[in-house]
Amino acid sequence: MIAPLSLAIWTPILFSIILIGLGGLLPKKLGPNLALLGGFVSFIITIPVLIEFNYISPLFQFQEFHHWILPYRINYHLGVDGFSVPLILLTSFMTMIVIFLTQDTNIKNLNYYHGAFLMMSGLMIGVFSSLDVILYYIFWEAMLIPMFLIIGVWGGPNRIYATIKFFLYTVLGSLLMLVAFIYLFFEAGSFSLIDYYHLPLSLPIQIFLFVAFFMAFAVKIPMWPVHTWLPDAHVEAPTGGSVILAAIMLKLGGYSFLRFALPITPDAVSFLQPALIVISLIAIVYIAIIAMAQKDMKKLIAYSSISHMGFVTLGIFLLTPMSVEGAYVQMISHGFISAALFISIGILYDQTHTREIQNYGGVINKMPLFSALVVFFAMANSGLPGTSGFVGEFMVIMAAAQENFWIALTAAMTLLLGAAYSLWMVKRVFYGEAKSKVVLKLKEINFKQTLVLVSLALLILILGLFPFLITDITNTTAENFIQFMNRSKFPIL
Repeated sequence: MIAPLSLAIWTPILFSIILIGLGGLLPKKLGPNLALLGGFVSFIITIPVLIEFNYISPLFQFQEFHHWILPYRINYHLGVDGFSVPLILLTSFMTMIVIFLTQDTNIKNLNYYHGAFLMMSGLMIGVFSSLDVILYYIFWEAMLIPMFLIIGVWGGPNRIYATIKFFLYTVLGSLLMLVAFIYLFFEAGSFSLIDYYHLPLSLPIQIFLFVAFFMAFAVKIPMWPVHTWLPDAHVEAPTGGSVILAAIMLKLGGYSFLRFALPITPDAVSFLQPALIVISLIAIVYIAIIAMAQKDMKKLIAYSSISHMGFVTLGIFLLTPMSVEGAYVQMISHGFISAALFISIGILYDQTHTREIQNYGGVINKMPLFSALVVFFAMANSGLPGTSGFVGEFMVIMAAAQENFWIALTAAMTLLLGAAYSLWMVKRVFYGEAKSKVVLKLKEINFKQTLVLVSLALLILILGLFPFLITDITNTTAENFIQFMNRSKFPIL
């Protein structure tokens, strides 16, 4: 019997290989149906990982270990804890949603398009599951290839510029991470992540390693000031690419900070904590102000993503159980909300071929159901109580208030700024009089689009009302994580 993590990783990759290898030979309807089957099966496979996961154990579970490259002690070693499981489910679920939405579209070379998403899904699950750092690094780098192709082949008119910028930013940071792994190999004598957690490293060495990790993970989130690739990538990416980029790929940075940077270099994190908190606050406030000035809906939501991910890094670097759990809830919540908003913008663009806010107005008169759903997503994006968008940010603000009132006050400003740019966009796009003739030709969303958006709305509402569905999974891992971090000899804040 194949172990569940390997099954979750390699099933979508296998479907991807079939779709890409036979893409031009498959009958017209068979390819999309096969892709949907692959997405559905891949999602179903990840559910037992959640059901059978022991919430009260801080240990890595479902471990798989096989020798791989013996001379260099590189092994196929997998395992998950409370930080991994929800993100694995989110990855498989959002991939299924993207394939479901695009199954009947006229996208050129659709089989290859779906194959790229399935390939990326398996590789990202590999990142969330790897306990051997070289295996992790291979998955981390390999997942850039399908996203590079998704933007570069199926993207907008400036897709080449966006893909090269995306690739250079992410690869250059990752090379520094590889240098850190090589150094740790010579210190520990293996590439096992668990061995690195117990290495006695001096503060200067920890700072060097943390900077190497920071350059890789900060770019992925992305943190200010290495965020400039994301708006360009979002604007040029097709809707499915934007959904996966916002819902999953940005979370890889936050997850990797928790998995690598903080437990391996706790003294460096404590020493650099004030600077890291300032950078997070700049992202929260400054990028939210930039979002208010955007004329393109997709770029506005892209900047909004950077601002909201600032809450993730703030929660992580506050180094308390509540702040870490709040950061994690924010990652999951942002995955649903950002995906819903990018899907909504894609629906409008498919009918009007414009994303300029000034070209809309009065959409609610033609698409009342769609408008109601987008208003709900915008409110959730603003942190409306009762939605998942409120829970994570509130937990981080509460944790910040326990440490420093001014940090909490500054972070709380984003609730006002988020409401400002989200509701201002809603007002100009959905209410008032139509600014152009394209709005008059709009048609209400179809059954498939309604099903997807309503499902995302329900998930946002359920997690907003019952956040313990996430926190019960992460609580033990977060508390154990902070206790482990407290071995640091430097005061926290």
